Amino acid sequence: MSFEYWFMFPISILVATVAMASGVEGATFFSPLFILALRLPPEVAIGTALITEVFGFASGLFAYFRKRLIDYHLGASLLLATIPMAIVGAVASSLIPDVFLKVILGVGLFVVALSFLRQPAHEDVTHLDAAIDTQYGGDKAETCLMAADGEEIRYTVCNRTEGRLIAGVGALFMGMVSTGLGEMNGYFLLQRCRVPSKVSVATSVFVVAVTALIASAGHLLRFATAGGDALPTVLSICIFTVPGVIIGGQFGSRVASAIPQRTLEISLALLFILVAVLTLGQVVL
Repeated sequence: MSFEYWFMFPISILVATVAMASGVEGATFFSPLFILALRLPPEVAIGTALITEVFGFASGLFAYFRKRLIDYHLGASLLLATIPMAIVGAVASSLIPDVFLKVILGVGLFVVALSFLRQPAHEDVTHLDAAIDTQYGGDKAETCLMAADGEEIRYTVCNRTEGRLIAGVGALFMGMVSTGLGEMNGYFLLQRCRVPSKVSVATSVFVVAVTALIASAGHLLRFATAGGDALPTVLSICIFTVPGVIIGGQFGSRVASAIPQRTLEISLALLFILVAVLTLGQVVL
């Protein structure tokens, strides 16, 4: 373990701040950064990014836990699909040649960028919440959450099988290239499973955090058993990225309130398109 990656500390604070403000998985930023800037092998970069992400999500998860907005029953149902698929993805990443991992990551970044461009506006989310309350709330609701602020949130989860299927696909890509689950969950929990936006975001954070923990543990175990320079390199980076994302996670909400959400989403979409081009360009060149 060495201190040569000290510069990752301020970079991690910046990345975690933007990730928490936008709701994007931190590993979506870190994986291409480790590959393009640090020239790490894709497998090592992906594992390191997932390990870092676990600590970044822990801060947000604790906040939603205090607000009592997590639907643990729904989260456990999704975890039955995401955990095994994330393990499959982690194992697959060790078997897939580096060049194909870069291709998958590059395509995944394009998909993330597209998801930002297609994000519903705040007014649309408000209308969706109202429709959910009208169609599935009140006395018809199967689930009732009492938030910490006293708000009663009533709804019925729809399309459960489809939700588990989509979450499983997202988890497969998370284990394989470190991203995909959060973006897919956020969209389908609200628009397909008809879960109110507050609960869908909080439950998605819970599912992503637990799944990322399992996937990162799989990568870490493989690094430990494989020997070589992989594990020392991972630890040398994580001693700076972990405290960085913990600190940056506290700034995310402030940035989110200072910058218009749509402006942030479009800016990140353009950034991910650029990074995807650079990642795929490495394969071509």
